[in-house]
Amino acid sequence: MNYFELFDIPVQLKVDINPLHKKFFELSRKYHPDYFTNADEHTQAEALERSALLNKAYKTFKDPDETIRYVLQQKGLLEEEEKYELPPDFLMEILDINEQLMDADDPEVRNTIKSSIDNLQSDIYAPVKKMVEHYQEGITSEKELLQVKEYYFKKKYIDRIRKEVAL
Repeated sequence: MNYFELFDIPVQLKVDINPLHKKFFELSRKYHPDYFTNADEHTQAEALERSALLNKAYKTFKDPDETIRYVLQQKGLLEEEEKYELPPDFLMEILDINEQLMDADDPEVRNTIKSSIDNLQSDIYAPVKKMVEHYQEGITSEKELLQVKEYYFKKKYIDRIRKEVAL
């Protein structure tokens, strides 16, 4: 059973977590291992497994990047610890920002870098926004999902830089 089946929702790249909150607590009560203390070992193990799956699924759905990662993995388009080769022009932009960071003791320079990062984030999201926000199982093509994959890896780079700027 995958995370979407567990929550009885369609496969999607961007999950609205608000309605899932209620469903999470409902399923937590249903599968909580404490309710199965008098059951046989197999049933207890199954309840524990479902409870763990539920917690993983909910944690994944709360993080938009993790949701994208999960869907790409489910589609066989992303492997654990995959080394993805990003386009050289994107890597050059990242390199330029990293170089700027070395001289970013001045708060004004940091703000300029933050602005550059925000712009880059918008630029990489624009081509996949429609796919991410309106994904439809069986309609969105593998080619489109591969574009989302590239976005996912680019965003990981940007997020690392964003953390450095926040320090």
